[in-house]
Amino acid sequence: MAIQKSYQEINEKIKRGDAVVLTAEEVSEMGRSRSAREIAEKVDVVTTGTFSPMCSSGVFINVGHSDPPIRMEKATLNGVPVFTGLAAVDLYIGATEAHPENPAYGGAHVIEELLEGKDVELIAHAKGTDCYPLKDIRTTINRENINDMIMFNPRNAYQNYPAAVNSSRQIKYTYMGSLLPRMGNANYSTSGELSPLLNDPQLRTIGVGTRIFLGGTTGYVSWFGTQFKTDTETNAHGVPVSNAAALAVIGDAKAMRPDFIKAAYFEKYGVSIFIGIGIPIPLLDEEMAARVMIRNDQITTRILDYGDPGKPELGRVTYAELQSGEITLNHKKIRTASLSSLHRARIIADLLKKELTEGRFLLAEPVEPFPHRKDLNPLIIR
Repeated sequence: MAIQKSYQEINEKIKRGDAVVLTAEEVSEMGRSRSAREIAEKVDVVTTGTFSPMCSSGVFINVGHSDPPIRMEKATLNGVPVFTGLAAVDLYIGATEAHPENPAYGGAHVIEELLEGKDVELIAHAKGTDCYPLKDIRTTINRENINDMIMFNPRNAYQNYPAAVNSSRQIKYTYMGSLLPRMGNANYSTSGELSPLLNDPQLRTIGVGTRIFLGGTTGYVSWFGTQFKTDTETNAHGVPVSNAAALAVIGDAKAMRPDFIKAAYFEKYGVSIFIGIGIPIPLLDEEMAARVMIRNDQITTRILDYGDPGKPELGRVTYAELQSGEITLNHKKIRTASLSSLHRARIIADLLKKELTEGRFLLAEPVEPFPHRKDLNPLIIR
């Protein structure tokens, strides 16, 4: 008889404290000696985690109305420009927005400082209107005195991401870190068998409304991420070998923890932000069990040459090889390093496991599945 579980059944077990919850690493190890059917019978939920640079991130902030009121048309937070084209006192600060005079400091740092409870200087200007007469304001805001701080990230948790090398004779400074000439190193940025979308490659349990761990608190998948695509090439184990799917996510930044949201600066590239995300995968049936059993030696990614403007593919590699610290490409041994933190990804998966086991986190069935989209449109330069 086929094994079938519903979200309601699993949530009832979570409420009673009867649910069997394992991390993705634990179930991958179990899969070495147990079949998918045995795992589907025994395990209810598998937790995943990633802590990686995710540039397409930012925070909406409502600072409250002054007396007299102002309709902000140009504003900065600690000198970093913020977007004001929303409403009178609503702002959006993008993680990668840089300080005009200090490119190593940007929106990500402001976000982290707000999460830490620090004061941030707000300077705003306006033309003044009959209903919003104030033209200039200079004050400080912090986590406690603002009304709302909502993290909304248009593109997070890429399904897979290529490893990067540099075959040229000069060092390349990229969003994949500093790449040494003549393939002196290889950088990658995914947590492998712990990575959320690699444990549900067909997105059967992840869609609009999925409840997730985001930055240390509960968040939600709000839409498919920008540059989202499906129907991409997969390896022999059914895992996409390229970027493929991504998520747009949302959560209350006032409740987030700065140890799961970290600012970063990549030399001669710019500001980025590390985001901690964990997604619980319900084992609805034997097929889902087979998916979460995936191991690092069964997950393949491409190796791209960032020393060439076209970033051609030079080969393919497994995450077991990448995490070993060394790969071989064209008969050359190359040191590897991860931009994402496997240590913190494990912490996230463990925290989410604890929340589920103790009945404080329930699964949310997606209210709408993601679409199928094969191709992305390029920007045409005229």
